[in-house]
Amino acid sequence: MCIDCGCGPTDHHHDHDHKHDHAHDHGKGKKINIEEDLLAKNNRLAMNNRQLFQKKGLLVLNLVSSPGSGKTTLLETTLKDLQGELGFAVLEGDQQTSNDADRIAATGVPAHQINTGAGCHLDAHMVGHGVEHFDLDKTDVLMIENVGNLVCPASFDLGEDCKVAVLSVTEGEDKPLKYPQMFRASNLMLINKLDLMPHLRFDLEKCCNYAKRVNPEIEILELSCYTGEGLEKWYDWLRSKLAAKK
Repeated sequence: MCIDCGCGPTDHHHDHDHKHDHAHDHGKGKKINIEEDLLAKNNRLAMNNRQLFQKKGLLVLNLVSSPGSGKTTLLETTLKDLQGELGFAVLEGDQQTSNDADRIAATGVPAHQINTGAGCHLDAHMVGHGVEHFDLDKTDVLMIENVGNLVCPASFDLGEDCKVAVLSVTEGEDKPLKYPQMFRASNLMLINKLDLMPHLRFDLEKCCNYAKRVNPEIEILELSCYTGEGLEKWYDWLRSKLAAKK
């Protein structure tokens, strides 16, 4: 069962009489207890991950977004531009296929695919085992590309330093208002695919205002992997966060 969606194999939408309502309420209490247990276990494992990452001096970023925002292309571009400067490793989360991990591996950076099956997010247990495939002593920055989903990954701490929300201009400027928990949990919002702005009715100022309304502390950067606009500011942000971690 997903913590936020609440979707499960036994969910139904029917009218109930008074007698059924009592049984349904009892089920809700059980569901809440299960969700609390799941998150508590995840948080304990996330703390273990965080202790390991701190010991290794790693900067760990959890990249979150809806499908098609351009996370993988952003990673490819970043790795190619900074590979000689920083040591990277990448965990790729998807429900199926190794397509994204294959694209990352083609850059020469160590990558490991985590397939979640029907799951809609990565959790701390998956990440803890995923990093066993890397030499963390030779790694400066661990990038975790989460499953494309703006709901469920917001609730799961992976042991990361920062959540980075990637929002494409093709998605509409109201995403921070529609999915406030994700943007409230994120430290940085990257507004991606700026090169498409002339072809869209995306209101950049409104998008930034909406994100700040949900999370006044969120940092915002605008960029395009196609033209290179804004990438250096993103790289400077990475360098500053790594320097602070070291």
